[in-house]
Amino acid sequence: MSSLKFVFVHGLSGWGSYDEKNKKKPYWGMKSGDLIAFLREKGFDSYAASVSPFGSAWDRACELYAQLSGRRVDYGKQHSLKYRHERFGRDFSGCPLIDHFGEGTELVLIGHSFGGATIRLFSEILLHGAKEEIENTEPEDLSPFFLGGSKVRIRSIVTLASPLNGTTAYDMADDEGFDPDKVKAPWWSDLLAKLMAKKLSASMDGRDERDYASYDMHVDQAAEMNRHLTTFPDIYYFSVPCSSTKDAGNGIHRPQRKITDPFFIRRSIQIGCYSGTTKGGTLIDDSWHENDGLVNTISARAPFGEPQQKLDEKSIRPGVWNICPVYQGDHMMIHGGLTRKTDVKDFYLKMLTMINGL
Repeated sequence: MSSLKFVFVHGLSGWGSYDEKNKKKPYWGMKSGDLIAFLREKGFDSYAASVSPFGSAWDRACELYAQLSGRRVDYGKQHSLKYRHERFGRDFSGCPLIDHFGEGTELVLIGHSFGGATIRLFSEILLHGAKEEIENTEPEDLSPFFLGGSKVRIRSIVTLASPLNGTTAYDMADDEGFDPDKVKAPWWSDLLAKLMAKKLSASMDGRDERDYASYDMHVDQAAEMNRHLTTFPDIYYFSVPCSSTKDAGNGIHRPQRKITDPFFIRRSIQIGCYSGTTKGGTLIDDSWHENDGLVNTISARAPFGEPQQKLDEKSIRPGVWNICPVYQGDHMMIHGGLTRKTDVKDFYLKMLTMINGL
């Protein structure tokens, strides 16, 4: 039996064990069955967190801490004032995600899609604290989360199809020189794309527009976030980029129908041909075209500029992003598939076994 606590954090528009929806269709495993239950049966102490489906990486990190520690969510005095929303959220004091969170707890954090940004920011605050909250909050009113210096050990961070450097799915809509609607795609894909866009759109509640996942996933904002996130020397990092496209010539990538859900076809075609320059000056060239339907494959490999290497199970090192082989499948196949059932049990069993043996 592993002593590690494997905590899974869902992506945009996702759900976890605190959500009623998870009983009908578990996010982790989807139609292929409850992956978390399967991993527990195999001896891995696994949990599925429930964070805001559309919230910013900051808000989601605060929610994750509250669930793990069994506290009421505290988004921070300074943050809540700056972004115009309530400071406190749901109280998990009677229903913590894991028991006895604190010194001696060893975590493996696994994030799909935007869950990757969530767990990276969570680790940064947990270990280094939050300077603005410390400077603008009375000591007796400050959440322990923002103090940093936690005795909890994070053994490993695993990102799955995560926009570690953002995704051009959002940037192309802001580029006045590019019209996504003029990109040729099957007629039926337009309707499915609109349904997917509706599913991935948040209902604005009056908070600052920068306090949503959709803002954090822009390429420039991801770069800004990366400047403040640490690759810790004693944490084992793994990333799993996904791809469901192929090179169609001239640098253009087109989706492979067999491994791309119909809901992702139109967006995949658009990402596969979009080139331009972000408002912050990042050049989006042909290297960004390969994608999984929602996230550019290059973005999911590792944060730009951070230590990285191709995964070699004989020489895995902490403090370095160990990039796993590209998973051949769309954005949702890696955790069970959106409408196409995909059995991923062996993939996760191998991954967790490898981490457990480090």
